[in-house]
Amino acid sequence: MTIILYVLGFALLGYLSGSLSFSIWITHKVKGVDVRASGSGHATATNTIRQTGFTTGILVLLLDLAKGFIPVWLALIFAPAIWIVPLTATCVVIGHCWPIFAGFRGGMGLACAGGGLLAASPLGFLITAAILIFLTLTLHHGARASVITAIVAAPLFWLIGLQGIEFWIALTVGVVIAYRFVTDWNRKYQELWLDRDKR
Repeated sequence: MTIILYVLGFALLGYLSGSLSFSIWITHKVKGVDVRASGSGHATATNTIRQTGFTTGILVLLLDLAKGFIPVWLALIFAPAIWIVPLTATCVVIGHCWPIFAGFRGGMGLACAGGGLLAASPLGFLITAAILIFLTLTLHHGARASVITAIVAAPLFWLIGLQGIEFWIALTVGVVIAYRFVTDWNRKYQELWLDRDKR
């Protein structure tokens, strides 16, 4: 019974943390608009940059990283079973993508997924970030780069000997990230780093 309470508690903590829609709230506070109403249509740091500038966009990025980092860090310390950690990380990403506080229309989950992975394995975080950046620059398509990164991260971790909790986080979170980004697979871009549509 105790383990069930831990599972439910950390799953709820992760989901509610992920549901903190900072890009929506901050953009509305600064500009009085819904960040999802234009640009990519997603509640992301890049869309915040596009609408309100770099300062607020970087703030959103840091907050999104933190909302992934903190629940996973707490699970690493207090969860009685190690598998609760990837469960918590996955629930954070689910909350970010489909937030209860924002009508279940949120972001794409990359930053909070990165925050969760950073809490468990800074090396895993750096490797995944490097893969994503490399693929984005190579493919010239952020969504496709994100899908591929989500798919290959866990197998790559296993091959290079990162077979601990970072592997399971990459595996479970990767499924959600790939599913979320595949909706943008055919999207066209003008400026990749700002995720802008071609006009």
